[in-house]
Amino acid sequence: MAVVKARDQDIALLARLLRAEAEGEGPQGMLMVGVVGINRIRANCSDFRGLRTIPQMVYQPHAFEATQHSYFYQKARERDRRLARRAVNGERVWPARFSLWYFRPPGDCPQTWYNQPFVGRFKRHCFYEPEAEECEGIYNTY
Repeated sequence: MAVVKARDQDIALLARLLRAEAEGEGPQGMLMVGVVGINRIRANCSDFRGLRTIPQMVYQPHAFEATQHSYFYQKARERDRRLARRAVNGERVWPARFSLWYFRPPGDCPQTWYNQPFVGRFKRHCFYEPEAEECEGIYNTY
């Protein structure tokens, strides 16, 4: 059961984002991008206050560099759609489980990113999650 509303075109949009942001990280890394995106919709805190839909999350200004490149605009593949559905259905995997931020630094992961603590790394991406007092909603169960 979906934890955010998602039409077929929303699944396709999220699938395109997963591919464009993290195809080099494999299916697990792509799923983590989806988890972070769904967390941003559900959290309603910090920079993500007021996001309610997948399009709002994907096209939030300055949120995803991939939306500025042509690769993002290719048709969604079915395997990427399956990963997007898993994220929409609430699957959470560490270190993205409660994360609202990730990025790929040229070297080691900084201990904080946007003043949020580092929680883990998957391949080349570092993940950061908010403190409970700053963003309580991210820690709610479905």
